[in-house]
Amino acid sequence: MKDNVMLSLTSIQWQNGEKNETELLTRATHKKSGKFDVISYQDTAATGFEGSVTTIKTDGGKAYITREGTANSALSLEVGRKHFCQYGTPYGNLQIGVYTHAIRNTLAEDGKLYMKYTLDLNSAYLSDNEIIMKIN
Repeated sequence: MKDNVMLSLTSIQWQNGEKNETELLTRATHKKSGKFDVISYQDTAATGFEGSVTTIKTDGGKAYITREGTANSALSLEVGRKHFCQYGTPYGNLQIGVYTHAIRNTLAEDGKLYMKYTLDLNSAYLSDNEIIMKIN
């Protein structure tokens, strides 16, 4: 089953003691694929990745975030584990470390998905990040 939904996405980044928060409201698709929830949306100039499609696939304990198009990336998030992932930017690709602190998938109950993780580059701290998603 594929549902067209409104997606409210808040991204919070803490870096050098400063908080940067962005919000995005966009149309998305949400479907169930086996035990996974899959949400996809078109990136815009507001995200900095216009021309790309971002897909989040989660079962609650793990999440996979892929971006394909003008910028390509693949992040693997698993609570309590660090994964090394490819992250594409308009300026080139980076290999980053992703340590996941929390994933809460309550999409079936109240339409929410929460992810909290820390990023590093060559083992040097980059930022703490939170993604708060709500679908209607």
